[in-house]
Amino acid sequence: MKSISRPKFYWLLVACLLSLAAQAQTLQLPEQVGAAKHGVYVIAHRGVHRGIPENSLPAYAKAIELGCDFIEVDIRRTRDGKFVSIHNPTIDAYAEGESGKVSDMTLQQIKALDIGSAVGPQWRDTRVPTLEEILELAKGKVGIYLDLKVPAVAELLQIIKQYDMEHSVVWYIPMNFYLETGRDDFGQSLPMPDPHSYENLGDLLDNHSVPLVATDMGVLSKDFVTRAHARNTMVFVDEDDGSEVEWAQILRWNTDGIQTDHPEKLIEFLKRQKQ
Repeated sequence: MKSISRPKFYWLLVACLLSLAAQAQTLQLPEQVGAAKHGVYVIAHRGVHRGIPENSLPAYAKAIELGCDFIEVDIRRTRDGKFVSIHNPTIDAYAEGESGKVSDMTLQQIKALDIGSAVGPQWRDTRVPTLEEILELAKGKVGIYLDLKVPAVAELLQIIKQYDMEHSVVWYIPMNFYLETGRDDFGQSLPMPDPHSYENLGDLLDNHSVPLVATDMGVLSKDFVTRAHARNTMVFVDEDDGSEVEWAQILRWNTDGIQTDHPEKLIEFLKRQKQ
């Protein structure tokens, strides 16, 4: 077959398009966090909590052992102003025979709770961790995906700075709260607004430089990811059913990170994709 001669500008255009495509696939967080260990950032939702007390130091330690990129940390404030990692506003679901709001209890009262026995006898005497304890465990080993349950950015950032971990922290926040707070309030850490819809994503990216956004499977689509990547913005998604079919779809859309309740299975799945 006779070869077709192409003008020089054609090949320059092809090279440019290939370069842009490569950039869309190689977005990554600051070097303190580094590239995703398994091709996609794996975020352990409440730590590795299948058979381990959720949001506990053992759950976070297991995530580090597995090689997760981030641990999701839910933050609430005690009555005396201390920050602890607990998802629900009350302690009713965690400590047998106990009830009450986290915000009505002192740190000493929270620390007196055994949150392990309800999960299994081997976890007896597991305690609710403070933010400081989590940062000490995580430093240099895993990133922090901070889910704010209380509006206390300045106070939390001060603690994060004490551990020199600003570049290891991303903050999950609703888009409206992000717009009210402002990028500068997060220091060198990365705010991660959730636009809650494809339309809101456009409004957000058209008016703000955002390194990272969060969403869920009800909103995620190929167009959502493509639109974000075009603005050099990464996308982290919350899985829905945690199935391999769902994960495969997330990967086909070139999503950058997956928050999962099944981090060990997800890591095994991602390893198989590389074979």
